[in-house]
Amino acid sequence: MIKVVIVDDENWNRDIIRTFGQWEQYGMEIAGEAEDGLEAVRVIEEVSPQIVITDMRMPGADGVKLLRILNDRYPDIRIVVVSGYEDFDYAKHAIRYRAVDYLLKPIDPKELNAVLLKCKAELELANEEKRLLFMDFELAQTLKALKQRLRHHFNDLNAEGVLGVFGQMTVDLAAVQGMRLQLLERVVQEMMLFLKELTVDNSLDLETADEPVSQAALASPKEAVAFLLLHYMQALEQLTQQRKYKNKLNLEEVRQYIERNFDKPVTLEHLAKVFFVSKEYLSKVFKQQYGRNVTDFLLQIRMEKARDWLLDEHLSIKAVAEMAGYEDVSYFYRVFRKYFGIAPGEMKKQADEV
Repeated sequence: MIKVVIVDDENWNRDIIRTFGQWEQYGMEIAGEAEDGLEAVRVIEEVSPQIVITDMRMPGADGVKLLRILNDRYPDIRIVVVSGYEDFDYAKHAIRYRAVDYLLKPIDPKELNAVLLKCKAELELANEEKRLLFMDFELAQTLKALKQRLRHHFNDLNAEGVLGVFGQMTVDLAAVQGMRLQLLERVVQEMMLFLKELTVDNSLDLETADEPVSQAALASPKEAVAFLLLHYMQALEQLTQQRKYKNKLNLEEVRQYIERNFDKPVTLEHLAKVFFVSKEYLSKVFKQQYGRNVTDFLLQIRMEKARDWLLDEHLSIKAVAEMAGYEDVSYFYRVFRKYFGIAPGEMKKQADEV
């Protein structure tokens, strides 16, 4: 039930509102009444209403003070202002504090119920928006986890793993209640952009990653997953062939790959799979070319980036750690201190003092 509080120092006016409002029909109930603004605040704190119908001219704390309090403390409450024809200044306050509507005394029952319906519609819309925002957040977290697994399997040329991820995606999308077309389209677009990211990271030219999403692919979550799986498997097949027939290792490509992906879990084993060579061979020729091994080269990039970002007063140390590829902030502290001989916080403090 939608809870309503009536605030008016005149009992006869509260009687009119109480008598002529179609409360039960609209799924509402009068949860409390008050005769002035201060009493109204106490009642509102007790019953937590969604709608407040308040007179403006009252002794003590009048409607203006109540509107100000509601606007500051309870911005989600729908407010209906009631006042006399001559009190135009009160109407201006009602507008200022985002009242849903302004009713003139004596209250017309038809106008009262029209306003109640308007409040109900606004509350339902607000609740739907909150539900969709929550659903979007939940879905975003789900996609984030799936993409982490998908990146690992794709880069490792693990077709079975990729199939498993999309199987899980089918289950997850089917579990979303009231999946909107726009939301499903956003999921598909996001996953196609992620495919583009994977292909770029693997130096793979895949034109189909830019292909527009067809309406048939958005007919249902199942169709959307089938559309995505087709494109991912095509890309995986091309990547497999590229690595298989690539007979010469380009160390410049390896270096660029590390520089593009330093914030990800890049390992020698991963690089060897990406460039289709053995770990031993890659480690040997990389050190010959650049005078350091892959791990030290990656560490240097991360530390130099972290040092530069610490100079930005708007970035926290936690944010810098994550941007540099360290999920564990305490580990980032240890690595940073060992590399520079100074803790991240001390370096940031020195930069701020300068």
